[in-house]
Amino acid sequence: MAVLDAPVSGGPRGARTRKLALWVGGDRAVYERHKPLLDAIGDRPYYVGPIGAGSVAKLVHNCSGYAIQTALAEVFTLGVKAGVDPLVLWKAVRQGAGGRQRTFDRLVDQFLPGTFDAPAFTLTLAHKDVSLATALGRELGVPMRLATLVLEEMTEALNRGWGHRDSRVAMLLQEERAGVHIAVPPEKIREALGEDA
Repeated sequence: MAVLDAPVSGGPRGARTRKLALWVGGDRAVYERHKPLLDAIGDRPYYVGPIGAGSVAKLVHNCSGYAIQTALAEVFTLGVKAGVDPLVLWKAVRQGAGGRQRTFDRLVDQFLPGTFDAPAFTLTLAHKDVSLATALGRELGVPMRLATLVLEEMTEALNRGWGHRDSRVAMLLQEERAGVHIAVPPEKIREALGEDA
């Protein structure tokens, strides 16, 4: 008997319209043999790795989404309490780099290849911005728990002499704490991007 784990993402509407992502874990040959069935369930079945890997991918997906959601609630309450209309703020933020690109698309620039030099935006400048935002939060009485944690991470990275590197270099601190090194070869990233095209 063969088993695959295949959690889905897309909600009830995705289930009705067959617009579901499926993250599949298990034996690759079993996945290939049952791919037509998986294709009937959703439009995006994706083989992740051995059994359990599909569930891990789903947990990473959901947890990252909720972390982003929590961060957005924090910074939007700051903006609104500072006097900016919420809809105007949303439209304004969408005009910046963060609003114009999907969050995960940007991971291929520095994080996945593990290259943080030739910065798109230096850690020193990012630290200044987050420091100003947390100061505004204190001034207005807006709790900034996540932003304060971000500032602590950036400060630790600055203290290591990384201020001239890309702002994402602070992500190395978590890799270090977890005992993980992430460095995907550029050709593998290009290949993965080609699969999505």
